[in-house]
Amino acid sequence: MSHRMKYWSRVPAFFQAQLKLTQAAKKGLGDDVLAELVVLRASQLNKCAFCIDMHVTNLREAGVEQRRIDLLPAWEEAGDLYSERERAALAFTEAVTVLTEGFVPDAVYERAAAQFDEAELAHLLAVIVAINNWNRVNVTVRQPPGAEL
Repeated sequence: MSHRMKYWSRVPAFFQAQLKLTQAAKKGLGDDVLAELVVLRASQLNKCAFCIDMHVTNLREAGVEQRRIDLLPAWEEAGDLYSERERAALAFTEAVTVLTEGFVPDAVYERAAAQFDEAELAHLLAVIVAINNWNRVNVTVRQPPGAEL
């Protein structure tokens, strides 16, 4: 597959707004590792090689155990490798990203709401929305892993 266009340089104001959106979303979550796990999982679901590469690197640099990174696609089967808070966030991420049933199921929302206060949950949703936006653009333009935006 070849890179289709250098999208982000063509829309610099949008790129800057997207960066600010992402920073604002993550700021209110207060847990950088959790945010990185969430954005990595969404990127895996969306098959965004550029973002997967970036967020795996970020998790490694944050000192996250490689096993937790490797098993993220199978987080539900990984036992206690992920905390209940992380599992709730990952379930919420998958529901919001895929919308398999056309909506986010009540049970998934309630599981996340039991682990996050309302402000944190709002920021978690904002992080998921922001990464999905990055993914959709990068997948569409076939942004190569490691390439400069």
